[in-house]
Amino acid sequence: MAMTMTQKILAAHAGLDSVVPGQLIQANLDCVLGNDITSAVAIPEFRKTGAKAVFDREKVAIVLDHFTPNKDIKAAEQCKTCRTFAREMGVKHFYDVGAMGIEHALLPEKGIVVPGDCVIGADSHTCTYGALGAFSTGIGSTDMAVGMATGQCWFKVPEALRFTLTGKLPPLVSGKDVILHIIGMIGVDGALYKSMEFVGDGVASLTMDDRFTICNMAIEAGAKNGIFPADEAAQAYAKEHSTRPFQVYAADPDAEYVAEYTIDLSTLSPVVAFPHLPENTRTFDEIPKDLKIDQVIIGSCTNGRLGDMAAAAAILKGRKIHPDVRCIIFPATQQIYLDCVRLGYAEIFVSAGAAFSTPTCGPCLGGHIGIMAAGEKTISTTNRNFVGRMGDVTSEIYLASPATAAASAVTGCITDPRTL
Repeated sequence: MAMTMTQKILAAHAGLDSVVPGQLIQANLDCVLGNDITSAVAIPEFRKTGAKAVFDREKVAIVLDHFTPNKDIKAAEQCKTCRTFAREMGVKHFYDVGAMGIEHALLPEKGIVVPGDCVIGADSHTCTYGALGAFSTGIGSTDMAVGMATGQCWFKVPEALRFTLTGKLPPLVSGKDVILHIIGMIGVDGALYKSMEFVGDGVASLTMDDRFTICNMAIEAGAKNGIFPADEAAQAYAKEHSTRPFQVYAADPDAEYVAEYTIDLSTLSPVVAFPHLPENTRTFDEIPKDLKIDQVIIGSCTNGRLGDMAAAAAILKGRKIHPDVRCIIFPATQQIYLDCVRLGYAEIFVSAGAAFSTPTCGPCLGGHIGIMAAGEKTISTTNRNFVGRMGDVTSEIYLASPATAAASAVTGCITDPRTL
């Protein structure tokens, strides 16, 4: 039976020779992830299983990143619950304030996920790790609890969509523009419970940061997961960050896909998703030139990596942020923070008039540090722009790349970075 990349990984982890779409399987897990919000919910459920220990202390990761550093007493209590549990269970991959980063940037950086892994996380953007050629998907806190206890999770094997990428991105166009273009094309339910599999000679031209961004937002098209081949770039990244052995899976030439798309990267341009869905995409020939903004957010699990910081720094160097705009920049991990200092990006950001924050999910989910008041508009490199997502229900979120967000911070209006 011919299989896709995702189907091969799932078959291997279920101990089966092959699987077919729609089949229910029980798969062994290489990592179970939770954050300060979802772990605090999962821990009481874990207790109910009767388990006295997690299935493997090196295969559970708990990252305190959403409401941290704690914004209020409730957030502090959630983190205390996680902290106490991690110490009791001897969880190796536990990351608290000062060591933590945004989970979906931190796990690859720490080498916790490698090609061929099967990963679940109690956060919808766990699909990020498909950039490494792993199967990774978001689950609920109950599944996280059982995963921590047993090291297994059930799945319905997904059908697949194939996206053949050709060519090379033009300057100031990035992975964020690619995935927004795709979501605008197929819609927020266009990949519902399907695997989005990216192939083609254009893949080699994408940086790992581009690929992480694209897979991160697969869920915004409704996908079960997104995945790239574990090519030379992905394997080099894995070897740089991890000593774990890994397995490379490739789709069979005759694997079946429910739909196939070809995208010439060289034809793409900067994209902005208008409120209140990621599918409401527009290019700059459709965007008013005087669309004023109140705030700019650069960071998150989608676009807080070093390449994203570099893109923002290139725009902001020698410029000042518009006096009517608040700009907040969130490097995704402590290492990225240090790299920004070492490379001079931090000085560029602060000199331009931005706030440069410790790693945190911050305002992305309406957490803290950057919440909007009534009627305000933010252009953000985050992944969702739902009603009330980042503050008051009358506020508005426009999703864009780091380059577009930084250019907009300078002008005070949503701006094509190619025009600066």
